[in-house]
Amino acid sequence: MKIIAQLSRLLVGVLFIISGLVKLNDPVGFSFKLEEYFSESVLNLPFFEPHALALAVVLVIAEVLLGVALLIGFKKKITLALLFLMILFFTFLTFYSAYFNKVTDCGCFGDAIPLTPWSSFTKDVVLLILIGIIILNQKYIQPLFNCRISGIILAVTLFLCSFMGYWVLNHLPLKDFRVYKVGTNIMQGMEIPEGAPKSVYEMSFLYRINGEEKRFTDKELGNLPADAEFISREDKMISQGFQPPIHDFTMDKDGESYLEAMMSEPKLVMLVTYNLSRADEAGLAMLRDFAQTATAKGYKVIGMTASSTDETEAVVKKYQLPFDYYTCDGTTLKTIERANPSIVVLENGTIVEKKHWKDAAKVNLK
Repeated sequence: MKIIAQLSRLLVGVLFIISGLVKLNDPVGFSFKLEEYFSESVLNLPFFEPHALALAVVLVIAEVLLGVALLIGFKKKITLALLFLMILFFTFLTFYSAYFNKVTDCGCFGDAIPLTPWSSFTKDVVLLILIGIIILNQKYIQPLFNCRISGIILAVTLFLCSFMGYWVLNHLPLKDFRVYKVGTNIMQGMEIPEGAPKSVYEMSFLYRINGEEKRFTDKELGNLPADAEFISREDKMISQGFQPPIHDFTMDKDGESYLEAMMSEPKLVMLVTYNLSRADEAGLAMLRDFAQTATAKGYKVIGMTASSTDETEAVVKKYQLPFDYYTCDGTTLKTIERANPSIVVLENGTIVEKKHWKDAAKVNLK
């Protein structure tokens, strides 16, 4: 049992550290997932939504610290109790996601390893079992160092994690795992290969017959009585077909799509602000000068947002922005870039550079 306990300790500690560091690479992305959980349609805890980013940072740093503490055997009773409570919390979230199909990706490993809800739940159940094994056999868990050295290791870990969190929040993730990373050609990412499998749907039709509602499949429609009254149709997906990596990117203005025209621009700058009401005011203020500089160097400069027309016009007027805004789904824009606003440079539809608004001076405008 001693060997099993030590192997469980090693596996849990390493997984917690990896999971924490991957999310710490992109805490904003993890905060988006927490906001989904807190929303009225999921857990109905909207008062937590404004604090999602702070909670995300605290949780991911705690994950790393607890993983390190377990590996070095520091304060094993407190460490194991906190590990158990944390994995219990995550197990509840992933079960809720899987059972009610509310949040389709828990964000356990950020964008590096996307997991389905049931996969996430299974992972957490395994971790819960392993932590249970460690708790029942904690007599075999001995500290590797004395209290002073262990304290120094944890203090250094806390400092490095805090610095990493500060850096990525004020710049960009150290490693971009998203489909819109530098080097991606957006139009190619939207292509569907010839012969790719298509989604299969089952259609059912609801009719009222003699005052009673009855459902029929498409194959049974030929047997409908003449006086049947159609009510509704429902399409149920049986199997998911091929879905291209980029499938929800749009560039609309005044009811028209400008996607192909913009993606053929040899030099394009997209100033992405997924939510203008939540955008950093200092970031919005610098957009004017940056846009003018980019335009002078031959770039087509546009804004991208999911905000309403009235809100967009108000921001353009307030900050005297010399470019037009195009609309796209907010989730898509959050996937493109985390900073609000942020800068994305493209050449013929290929992303060549991405920067946080605080790094506008470092953008390489050729």
